[in-house]
Amino acid sequence: MRRAFAAITILVAFVLAGSISAAASTNSIEEAVALAQSHNPEIAIARKKIQGARGGMIEARSGYLPSVVSTGLFREHQYQSDTQLRNEDYNASVRIVQNLYTGGAVTSQVAIARLNLERQDFELQAVSNRVTMDVRIAFNELLLNRAKVGVHEQSVVVLQEELKTQQERLRAGMVGQLNVGRAEVALANERTEKIDAQTQLKNSYLRLGELLGPGFGPNSPNSHFEVSGQLQYQPDRPDLNECLARADRERPEIKADQIEIEIENRQADLDKSELRPHVEVFSGYEIYNQTDPTIHPEVNYGYIVGLNAKWHIFDGFATKGRLQATRARRDAAVQALEARRLSVASEVRSAFLDLEQADHVLESETKNVETASESLEIAKANLSAGLGTQLDILQATADVTRTRTTRLSTIYLHNVALERLARACATLPDALRFISKTSGAETRGKKGPGLTATDVAHPPNHLGQR
Repeated sequence: MRRAFAAITILVAFVLAGSISAAASTNSIEEAVALAQSHNPEIAIARKKIQGARGGMIEARSGYLPSVVSTGLFREHQYQSDTQLRNEDYNASVRIVQNLYTGGAVTSQVAIARLNLERQDFELQAVSNRVTMDVRIAFNELLLNRAKVGVHEQSVVVLQEELKTQQERLRAGMVGQLNVGRAEVALANERTEKIDAQTQLKNSYLRLGELLGPGFGPNSPNSHFEVSGQLQYQPDRPDLNECLARADRERPEIKADQIEIEIENRQADLDKSELRPHVEVFSGYEIYNQTDPTIHPEVNYGYIVGLNAKWHIFDGFATKGRLQATRARRDAAVQALEARRLSVASEVRSAFLDLEQADHVLESETKNVETASESLEIAKANLSAGLGTQLDILQATADVTRTRTTRLSTIYLHNVALERLARACATLPDALRFISKTSGAETRGKKGPGLTATDVAHPPNHLGQR
């Protein structure tokens, strides 16, 4: 009995722990974005590149600081003819070396390192914005497929009731076997659609988990995470000109390309420094031996101070070649910047076209949902009056389900276009509302404030219900 009680206690504990874990793994869209920002591998790689750029900054700044150099030499000659010099030769020194003038090389290197760090920051922002867009789109796709599963599940329930009704009428002798067969075929088709929707839902979980990071993969402890919320339609329409200006001003990819041009300008200054004099001062302590035995003492030591200078009068046109390559890279960077601006403007305009298309289709599909529901009522009334057939009712039911799932897909496409527009403007969809201009045409598809996508997307509970 004690063992049985202990086993039951452990089982209850596991059940409670599983329920708590399941409740804790339910995430909203904002929580999913936060998880991706913390665990997405692409963002982690971009952060590592920033750390590397900071290391390059430390390296470049070292040119301003003195360096401590230690050197040593020991040499022994096996045989020396016609000389009385000692066979051993050695020296050791420790020097502090400070650059006095490098022709602008150190200044250019520090500027390039600082620009590289800024560019990596902008590239991190670009990766973060893209991952945020992908996560929000994947989240909306998951909500879409989950809503579709709900629609098909309700349709299956409705068609099961219809099949049961037809079977009862067949037993009563009111209808023939054809009606039962049609109801069975309609139910089987709807079950196939339900299975397809469930498979798409599972794939949506896989795609979202991949974006959230390795900790949410198929074999990870958090693989059975859940999401909260419903597919929402936002009727706001931002202003195109303001979005174009904001994208050109705030897009991190454009800023990174601008920095690339400045880096090549600084690189040209660094290349030119090779033909300028380099001067450094040093001071230290040295120990060395006297190889001539007639001069005493053998070991010499003391402090030293000196000045080193170097000037390449002619380097075989090496600097000229480097400058030519640098100027070519700068011209390419200028062209890349112009191409990037055109690409960003195209992204903004494409997102606006998709928003317009989604709004028009959504308005049409909302009317189709109403028309399909009315057609179902008419088909049922005609059947009761002996003017229609059961096939009309089944077709009308299929039309209701199809129009409502199409409306869900249209809302999803609208949200995707909005996410793409937000990413093109380097912001979030909620921030676009501050520059929105909502027209009356965009609100005709809404039946009231706070309307969700599923408010008019469910099939009737019964074939006689509107």
